[in-house]
Amino acid sequence: MSESVELEQQEDFRFTIRFGDSIPVLAADESPPLGNGAGPTPVQLLAAAVGNCLSDSLLFALRKFKQAPEPIRAVVEASVGRNPQNRLRVQRIGVRITLGVPASSLQHLDRALGQFEAFCTVAQSVGQGIDIEVAVYDSTGVRLK
Repeated sequence: MSESVELEQQEDFRFTIRFGDSIPVLAADESPPLGNGAGPTPVQLLAAAVGNCLSDSLLFALRKFKQAPEPIRAVVEASVGRNPQNRLRVQRIGVRITLGVPASSLQHLDRALGQFEAFCTVAQSVGQGIDIEVAVYDSTGVRLK
């Protein structure tokens, strides 16, 4: 299996990203002072990919048990700092996933929570080099994981 995207520089640090014929083109840019902030930054795109994959994986795990946790919401924070060579690096990604329903309305929740991260292709790959912390809450604000 292979996935590909095409990036093309438009101006300075602004690039268009093409994902395929039927998917809208996305503009990406660096924040000022490097870029103009005309789109998400590469760090934001990485954070979105990790959060999206984890949310998808949790949804899939719950749907395997015929559960409906929708709507799922995720907030992802990527912490950037300097490495020993004084270069900026993503050092940590924190993911907070909130289910759209109370935990009491979901069956087999413990099983889904215990396995969903292992099936997330992006988080498992990125997590080999960046610390990823995942928290899951239900719609009433109870922390489940």
